[in-house]
Amino acid sequence: MTSAHRNPDGAQGRGGTPLALLLLATSVGLRASNPARNDGPSFTDIVEHFKYGSIGAEENSGIPYWIWKVLPDVCESALPARAGSGYERIGFLSDGAAHGRPIGTSFRPGNGDRVGLNCATCHVGTLRESPDAARQVIVGMPANQMDLQGYGRFLTACAKSPAFETGRLIDAIRKANPEFGFFSRLAYRLFIVRAARNGILDRAKQNAWFDDRPAFGPGRVDTFNPYKVLLGVPMDTTVGTVDLPSIWQQRPREGLWLHWDGNNDRVEERNKSAAIGAGATPKSLDLPSMARIERWLLDFPPPAYPAARIDQSRASAGRAVYATACASCHDFGESAVGQVTPIDAIGTDRERLDSFTPALAAAMNTIGKGHPWKFSHFRKTGGYANMPLDGVWLRAPYLHNGSVPDLRSLLFPEERPATFYRAYDVYDWERVGFVSTGPDAEREGVRFDTSLRGNANTGHTYGTSLPTADKLALLEYLKTM
Repeated sequence: MTSAHRNPDGAQGRGGTPLALLLLATSVGLRASNPARNDGPSFTDIVEHFKYGSIGAEENSGIPYWIWKVLPDVCESALPARAGSGYERIGFLSDGAAHGRPIGTSFRPGNGDRVGLNCATCHVGTLRESPDAARQVIVGMPANQMDLQGYGRFLTACAKSPAFETGRLIDAIRKANPEFGFFSRLAYRLFIVRAARNGILDRAKQNAWFDDRPAFGPGRVDTFNPYKVLLGVPMDTTVGTVDLPSIWQQRPREGLWLHWDGNNDRVEERNKSAAIGAGATPKSLDLPSMARIERWLLDFPPPAYPAARIDQSRASAGRAVYATACASCHDFGESAVGQVTPIDAIGTDRERLDSFTPALAAAMNTIGKGHPWKFSHFRKTGGYANMPLDGVWLRAPYLHNGSVPDLRSLLFPEERPATFYRAYDVYDWERVGFVSTGPDAEREGVRFDTSLRGNANTGHTYGTSLPTADKLALLEYLKTM
């Protein structure tokens, strides 16, 4: 969000308010608005830090905490029509921690006590073993519930509505926080609400390209079209929407070609570009915080598929099938893993590939100028990278755009549905993916249409011509990875 403008003559604040009073309101009021005196940008426990710590996104794109806190109540009609309440309807998750905010949000006191996004926004998901089972929060898997575009659209709709009115917001804040005192109210009334609204609407202008493309939906994001706006690269009509990735085991990925199209082979550059995509700037990046997370993720393993649900005899047979049909492209240490397969060979939807242009690659390599970490490894490719398959059972839906709901559908292309439902987190133990059809999925999930631009479920026919018994054995073996 943008901060309030300073008065050049130094004598009066807005509306004739003496500047000394304005500064007093700011310094006293903003301290008083701290939502949790023990909360902050950093945590000792690394998992807690990953889920709630800062990567530096608050300064540029954060929202004052108490405004952010009450928006789902003040603007409830602008929330997506999904299960849950408040920010749950956008896909934010809670694990019961006493931070007054969900997983994937960070907090930095001062300058409005802002809430921003962090790594966990995109890399913490959920799973239920059955419809009536408890929801498991799983760190490191794709954020299968999170609708990042829906979050932006909610904020924009709220900022444009009559509900985003100073008096109404302050009343809602006082209801949520009876200790929200006079100086806090004064600071909000004089400039914080206005600055927050202006910041949201400025960001909405940058995201106007949303309206020319199919919606992302939960668990997906267009990573690089926003960079065209940021870097002044001409915008085209391509759809760059892809599935959010898992982030386990980064050490063996060092030196592999990363992102779906293999456009960079430096884990550190990928991480910083993701943080900037989440709202940080080269100047505001919290490099020590990010370094802690990077070190931890080097050897952070994926959860294992429940052993009791694996047919070990069939999985053993599937190991040999995998070694012949899959390992050369998908096993760490093999020659083709992390390398790019040309689009004509893989045959998957090419929109994401086309969205990352040579001009954008050149512009990406200007980010960080003047910093020792300046980007230098972005490149344009001609296809999609062969990904390692660690924890593949939790990475559904499949293909780069998330257009195939489960691994069985990937191996049996005649079973790939034209439409299905994402973000329903009950697991399908037989098909290896999340349940994507039926009344429960339809009620709790979000419809995905493979006929829309960027959503095609074609291609990656490797292994599909195997005998059925071999495909079923391979499916069983993939559970063990």
